[in-house]
Amino acid sequence: MRIRYILRFFALILLTTAASAQKVTYSEPERDDYKTTEFEIIGRISGNILVYKADRGDYNISVYDNGMQLKDRVKLDFLPKKLISVDFVGYQDKAYMIYQFQRRDAVYSFVGKLNGNGVFETAPVMVDSTRIGNYSKENKVYSVEVSEDKERILLYKINQDKEDNHVFYTFLYDSNFNLVNNSRVSLPMEAKRQFLSNFNLNNEGDLVFTKLERGNSRDYIVSGNLVVKRAVVDSFEVQPFEVKGILLDEIKVKLDNNSKQALVTAFYYERRRGNVEGIYMLRLDLATKQKIFEKATAFSPELKQNARGESSAPSAFNDYFIRKIVFTKDGGFLMTAEAYYTTSRTQPWNRWNYMYGGMGGMGGYYPYYYSPYSPYYYNPYGWNDMHGTRYHYDNIAILSFDEKGEMQYSNFVHKSQFDDGADLYLSYMLVNVGSELHFLFNELDRRQYVLSENTIGPDGKVSRKPTLRNLDKGFTWMPRYGKQIAARTVIIPCIYRNYICFAKIDF
Repeated sequence: MRIRYILRFFALILLTTAASAQKVTYSEPERDDYKTTEFEIIGRISGNILVYKADRGDYNISVYDNGMQLKDRVKLDFLPKKLISVDFVGYQDKAYMIYQFQRRDAVYSFVGKLNGNGVFETAPVMVDSTRIGNYSKENKVYSVEVSEDKERILLYKINQDKEDNHVFYTFLYDSNFNLVNNSRVSLPMEAKRQFLSNFNLNNEGDLVFTKLERGNSRDYIVSGNLVVKRAVVDSFEVQPFEVKGILLDEIKVKLDNNSKQALVTAFYYERRRGNVEGIYMLRLDLATKQKIFEKATAFSPELKQNARGESSAPSAFNDYFIRKIVFTKDGGFLMTAEAYYTTSRTQPWNRWNYMYGGMGGMGGYYPYYYSPYSPYYYNPYGWNDMHGTRYHYDNIAILSFDEKGEMQYSNFVHKSQFDDGADLYLSYMLVNVGSELHFLFNELDRRQYVLSENTIGPDGKVSRKPTLRNLDKGFTWMPRYGKQIAARTVIIPCIYRNYICFAKIDF
């Protein structure tokens, strides 16, 4: 009788362990997929997992089954030899491929629909074209935004021929790529140091973005506006920020489609090249056009002390940059910020040195501007850094706020990452499984990267999980380039013997 109870006890332990374990499944490296191959994880379409790959004018879609076994490699030989950009919008049974290319003095935008086997059942069709004059190099003209529910897709371009006026041309589509609305609307640019960024599309099809103005040295923002272009209205609504007495850092905008609100966040400091003092927040009701709150909240000495790492407490947040914002069911939100900086033989990078240097001339329009501290898009040419740069990615700050913007708690995921010449294995991936958030990142163990996992629950407690199971030796993970394709499934690229392959984790 006693043996029966003991067996039941061990069976319960085994069931609990199995329920909490993660299953890791790898794809086989393909012969033509070198680590310089560009890729985009499209997602799970009709039960298959699709990945787009491009290498020097050779375009393919690899089709994997649920066990990450290669079913087919579909060659996209109808595409032009050189594409300017490619965007995918994935659904359960289809995906749209929106791409643009230049031919002579014109840029063309096309869209094609592919099925779960990676096959285009009909020929792609042209969406729009633009004459750009006699330019010899490729020029990106069109940008794409997709709503959270994927019921609205926006293709748009902006004419900047006049410095004091930008003309928007927008093409709004539904999930079947039927045209909902197209418009032409002008946005005045009153100052030469103004620029546009943070383009988002809500579920109603409204385009939301920021119009910001830099200071004289371009390393801070002195004024800003949240701009809304309604789906079927040919005009802009402008909501100015109230930022008297403070200077703003990089602005982040997040849309809450459940409450039809927009959240604007930024770290702030009180003088040029001063320390980060706290966080600026603006929450706007997009339906009523009313501010819910706008405030600048200073970080407490205790929070700075916990965040400081190797810095002094007053400068503790100078290396932190906002990464992710997650809305909670109670109307609040959770923010993550990561410590990032570089060192080199020449000049170290920080938030003041060339913070906006990647944006070109003053007042330029860069909807796909990726700052050097947010490299979340795979750059296959980042492997050969000849400048002796060392990249550092350290602790992750987790800050929780209620619906009024009051801080509820703070915590930290502690890590210390660095690499020389490239940062492709560094930073982290955030996975939202509903009940908790998972942070996946590499840690150095005996000169090898090992994928580690921390989680945070609704109570704000951070838990360090055991090393993931089935982590085969020889695979080096690139967590920040991963994609969540289901409620509890992610795909993360890996490098194996100089080849790119992909791993699926089921939580």
